[in-house]
Amino acid sequence: MLGTGTPFPSAERAGSGIAVIHNGEAYLFDAGHGTVQRAIQAWKTMDAPELNPPMIKNVFLSHLHSDHTMDYSELAATMWWRREARLNAYGPKGLQDMTNGYYDMQKTDISLRTDGIQPIDDKTMYRVAVNEIPKDGIIFNKNDVTVEAFSVDHGDIEPAYGYKITTPDKSIIFSGDTSYSENLIKKSKGADILIHEVVSEEGWNALPSDWKAYHGAAHTLTSELAKVANKAKPDLLVLTHILHFGAPIETAYSEVKELYDGEVVLAKDLDEY
Repeated sequence: MLGTGTPFPSAERAGSGIAVIHNGEAYLFDAGHGTVQRAIQAWKTMDAPELNPPMIKNVFLSHLHSDHTMDYSELAATMWWRREARLNAYGPKGLQDMTNGYYDMQKTDISLRTDGIQPIDDKTMYRVAVNEIPKDGIIFNKNDVTVEAFSVDHGDIEPAYGYKITTPDKSIIFSGDTSYSENLIKKSKGADILIHEVVSEEGWNALPSDWKAYHGAAHTLTSELAKVANKAKPDLLVLTHILHFGAPIETAYSEVKELYDGEVVLAKDLDEY
């Protein structure tokens, strides 16, 4: 878990992001603020050399909200001149524009490095291979890793995707940001791990009515997530992107457990499953 937080700043939780490591490679899903630093921490302290940023070849963005994308440019820019393979990015329409914005933002730095005396074998390696997802379906199938993108309901954000990641060892569902989604339930049935966003109902109930309406339409309340889990029956339910507002963060866990008796964990950054 590279980041289990939300748009609210936190010293303990980076923005949204997970890494799936298989067969010597890391696959990133979302790249919120601080997730690259978390990747470096995992590389250095958890024996995960695959998370050395220039070694990461593939990143998948669920949608283009800032708390899921702020470290996309950080990932692309970090030691790009040491890359042996280009970064591949997958995500919804708008990803190419976002990438072009990264090039514009770093225009001076890129020029200094590519036109100066710095010895660089491939001076185009700062460029990202962008893959905008045209429709639901399998978007990646290499190295015994299959990634399927499927639509979820994140308020008025369209498209927004969840991802099903399948290896010979595990099937993992990453919800991205979503309200209650029958499509996600269908994709999640029997998964080894379901990593799902969550909203504490105790915290949500104390919000002003307009913010209650927004978060209720864009995110998944604990009672709704318990319903998802009871239908999908994953081996492990991982709570992430934990919106709890003024309530203790643990309420997200306790509220789900009241209605779901399967295995549940309240994720923290750098947890490993």
